[in-house]
Amino acid sequence: MKNPFEDKEIWFLTGSQDLYGPETLTQVADQSLAIAEELDDADAVPVSVVWKPVLKSSEEIRRTLTAASSDDACVGVVVWMHTFSPAKMWIRGLEALTVPLLHLHTQANVELPWSEIDMDFMNLNQAAHGDREFGYIQTRLGMTRKTVVGHVSSPQVQQRVGSWVRAAVGRDAARSMRLARFGDNMRNVAVTEGDKTEAEIHFGVSVNTWGVAELAERVDAVADEAVDKLVAEYEWTYDVAPELRSGAARHEALRYGARQELGLRSFLEEGKFSAFTTTFEDLGGLRQLPGLAVQRLMADGYGFGAEGDWKTAVLVRLAKVMGHGLPGGASLMEDYTYDLTPGEERILGAHMLEICPSLTTSRPRLEIHPLGIGDREDPVRLVFDTDPGPALVVAMSDLRDRFRLTANVVRCVEHPDLPSLPVAHAVWEPEPSLEVSAEAWLMAGAAHHTVMTTALSREVFEDFAEMTGSELVVIDESTTPASFRQELRWNQVYYRLAQGV
Repeated sequence: MKNPFEDKEIWFLTGSQDLYGPETLTQVADQSLAIAEELDDADAVPVSVVWKPVLKSSEEIRRTLTAASSDDACVGVVVWMHTFSPAKMWIRGLEALTVPLLHLHTQANVELPWSEIDMDFMNLNQAAHGDREFGYIQTRLGMTRKTVVGHVSSPQVQQRVGSWVRAAVGRDAARSMRLARFGDNMRNVAVTEGDKTEAEIHFGVSVNTWGVAELAERVDAVADEAVDKLVAEYEWTYDVAPELRSGAARHEALRYGARQELGLRSFLEEGKFSAFTTTFEDLGGLRQLPGLAVQRLMADGYGFGAEGDWKTAVLVRLAKVMGHGLPGGASLMEDYTYDLTPGEERILGAHMLEICPSLTTSRPRLEIHPLGIGDREDPVRLVFDTDPGPALVVAMSDLRDRFRLTANVVRCVEHPDLPSLPVAHAVWEPEPSLEVSAEAWLMAGAAHHTVMTTALSREVFEDFAEMTGSELVVIDESTTPASFRQELRWNQVYYRLAQGV
């Protein structure tokens, strides 16, 4: 996966005014540059932070924010009022801004030099009330923004800015995402349906369908030499089942799995797709339901949704982009069955074949087993246990008037061996309990397909939802059925009113 942060940047903007004179404004510029450089050097902030000259007039502000909105590299702006900057100067600029905004409420110094404070110091260091002026005009204009308070040297401040940056890059990726659906969604299933036109209006993602015959032709055309090379990579990377090895009885099935990966990959690369779906009900000339191919493409950063579920494919791709470079991974997931042992309640999650190996640090096993669905040859797949640790599962539902993201904070746990379950899987304990989380999930109308991420915190999804105007409800340790039901009711009122007449 190409580094999604490599060519992206955020602009650091500082507000002041000409009233203070050249000497003070020179100090403002020097100190704001130092803060921008500290953000740029922070490991938690994954893109370049580009400092811009101090903004002192309405026209400078308008030109700068208009330029930020039209620059393909700029995914957002961080704004700080070093001194007092009369907020009416910001109206035209803020109305022109179309990229996300983070209001950084900070100051140049950590500790006050109590014995040295004079009126020159007070004249220069006015963020405490300059930012309040800026906060007012943002609220008056109904600006969507994130506010972070604290000194820029604070790890918590850097982490919160970094989470917002990851969400901003995710938003940017969604706006250029192309998703290929091979066939339609599973017949008669409701939650995998959705308004693809509204998704392009709302998120920017383009969702369209390509015939499975086109993919099958691409798979069949793969050269034997390319298959040989990829099979050798499989045997080096994974613990390959003996029956799949060269010369063994099922080796041809592995070779066909490699053909599927190579054909799929070339189709996606050529069409500049970053996400895709398949469905076992529409396989056309494909001899296997793609399993290994899907798992490896997800590991390389592609989004995927099973059974035509394009909304989950979008979420997987966004989780890959926003979590790039962090420990952990992201994958399609599905709640399959429960362990309801009192005091040990937990969820076993899996799918037919397609769980991404980025969820494990162990060496996966490459196996072949009957599928029992899809009416095709036995498919090859990677089998592994997901690593234990904190995780988040997120689903997207189309509620006609809005898209709802439902997130549950969970912890993946150790579990007994599953020797007869021939698919990759995860076992997790949901917060606050299985009983409450499942009740809230069902109340929210959340989908049965999710993205599981072991890399991202909930704050990134909170920022992404805010940036895109999407509803987000979170099920965590503080959730109760009564409070969650009330939140859903208030949200319904808010989002309908927010759309206007």
